[in-house]
Amino acid sequence: MYPKTYHDVRRQRGLGLPMAIFIIVIVGSVLLAMTDLNTSGTQGFSQDYQSQRAFYAAESGAQVALNRIFMGGAACGNFNLSLSANGLAGCAVSVNCTQVSVASINYYSINSDATCGSGAEMGRRQIEVRARSN
Repeated sequence: MYPKTYHDVRRQRGLGLPMAIFIIVIVGSVLLAMTDLNTSGTQGFSQDYQSQRAFYAAESGAQVALNRIFMGGAACGNFNLSLSANGLAGCAVSVNCTQVSVASINYYSINSDATCGSGAEMGRRQIEVRARSN
């Protein structure tokens, strides 16, 4: 009823080996891309973290300068801070203050520059605050 057909082994061409190599190359490329993405994400998070710490360190430097001027009665000047509080330990702050008097009103310009971390993971922020007193 059904004709018997015999397949010649020489005529058969397999697709298994080229397909397996193709799949291995594609999966390897995807894994390599995911590893690179993970590394970039980790480094970006670390830089963001150090940048946020530097921002708060610069804010702290400006607040210290304002406190020295208005509460402590100190003259406006330049100073450096080395912070040791939790979260800001290891950050360095440089504060520059200039004072201008116009019609018996004192105007202060405070520039606070902070750095946290080192190398590729260093964060740096600069804040300028202006104040006046009668």
